[in-house]
Amino acid sequence: MKTHSLRRPLAVVLALALLPGCVSVSRREGAANIEQLLTPRLTGAFQWRNDEAGHAAIDARAAEITSAPLTPASAFQLAQLRNPAIAVHYAELGIAQADVVQASRIGNPGFSVSTLNTRPAHQVTLGLGVALTDLLLLPARRHFAEAEYERAQYTMAATLMNLAADTADDWYAAAAADQIAAMRDAVAVAAAASAELAQRFHAAGTISALELKLEQASASQARIAATTARAAAQRARLALNTRMGLSGSEATRWRFDLPLAAPVTDEDDLATLQTLAREQRLDLAAARREVGLLDDALGLARRWRLLGRVEVGVEREKESDGSHVSGPTLALALPLFDQGQAAIARAEAQRERSRAVLAGLELSVDAEVRLGVERIAALRAITQDYREALIPQREAVVARQTERLNYMLIGVFELLLAKQQEYDAYQGYLESLRDYWQARVALARAIGTRLPSDAQAGARALDIDAVLKPAAAEGHGAHGRHSATKPAGPQAGQAGQTDEAGKDDHRSHGTHQTPKSAPPPVRNDDAPHHHQPEEQP
Repeated sequence: MKTHSLRRPLAVVLALALLPGCVSVSRREGAANIEQLLTPRLTGAFQWRNDEAGHAAIDARAAEITSAPLTPASAFQLAQLRNPAIAVHYAELGIAQADVVQASRIGNPGFSVSTLNTRPAHQVTLGLGVALTDLLLLPARRHFAEAEYERAQYTMAATLMNLAADTADDWYAAAAADQIAAMRDAVAVAAAASAELAQRFHAAGTISALELKLEQASASQARIAATTARAAAQRARLALNTRMGLSGSEATRWRFDLPLAAPVTDEDDLATLQTLAREQRLDLAAARREVGLLDDALGLARRWRLLGRVEVGVEREKESDGSHVSGPTLALALPLFDQGQAAIARAEAQRERSRAVLAGLELSVDAEVRLGVERIAALRAITQDYREALIPQREAVVARQTERLNYMLIGVFELLLAKQQEYDAYQGYLESLRDYWQARVALARAIGTRLPSDAQAGARALDIDAVLKPAAAEGHGAHGRHSATKPAGPQAGQAGQTDEAGKDDHRSHGTHQTPKSAPPPVRNDDAPHHHQPEEQP
């Protein structure tokens, strides 16, 4: 009876040790938590790619997204379906989940066998032991593992937020590069038209060889700039396709949602954004969670500083006479040399480091937000100068030069140069818009959520098609194919006719017909407008 009474406590201990074997954490539960963290912070809802639905369903969804004009939000939806980084993060979530399961278990029990030969018989001893230390520390280990899993979810969600920001940044870079390439193509066509006209005038003897070479050099320079811009647009589109995980025909069939939007009506307040950043930054939340974990770890190290290896078990010995002897065993480490000083010092240093990292991150976040607000203010001012000053001035120059051409005060080359400079102003406006929206993406990344002023976005700015296509419809004659790049297609055509007849110099061309003014390049009141001439020169 006494032997049974000794076995029963050990059986209870072993049963308790085996209970954690049933503990598990679903990866899907962690994925749902990350979705809840991301959905209010992104423009659209975040969903992990569901490979169980099959490649056909993923392809169908991707085709549906690419059939409509692509926005920064829909670009990230494509990335959720196609970018391998999403699958990598989902796998990392499974690794973190496995760590929780592992921490919820104690070490496997140990089994030992020993034999002593005693002639003519021998003794056999069987032992079974389990680490009692693991069992005592199991609740704390499980708590730390679950908290670390929560911290890992914050970190992973922050990484996915960065992926969304990177996708939006690539979208704005590629969209602006596409429009800039179209503008440089227009400038190159205008320069080519000017060089072609100069060749005719030189053949007729109305301009010098120097003037001809100047026009041809300008055309070559414009052609090089157009080729460079088109190559940059292709690189930007490739970078965006890579970010979205597209290749093959999927990478070529989609189109941008253009034109770019004008700046929002009112920008966000600095103090509001700094408060949002402290509340919404997921990496800050993860850093704070780590500080709390290390505080708990330090308390645990101090509480159990004298506890070393403790093992309980049972042994059963077969004596030489055939009898059996059994009983419990206890093995423990005596804290004579190691009393946990190193563990406590390590825990204190780790806590100190985590607090310093958190303080540095908070300081960095405040600086990022402040710099982001200042950058947006500067880019907004630049965009406003383009919209309200430079573009209207360049448009007015073209209108006045058109009138001067009609009155034979200038030649067609001066008018074409003015039109090219007007297109340069359009390009500068596009670049400033691109930089402005990329700065807003960076600021949203800095605060860890959408900007409150995002709801004001929507008005469209410069429309390249509205600038180029209407002028193309006015072209006729030998230079009709170039008329998209200059406001005076009729003058260029008539200049060519007069030149062919060899009757006049190049300053007298285009006097037979009043040219049409350049078409409006904008689509709403927030963008620059053309100014019609109000007085004669």
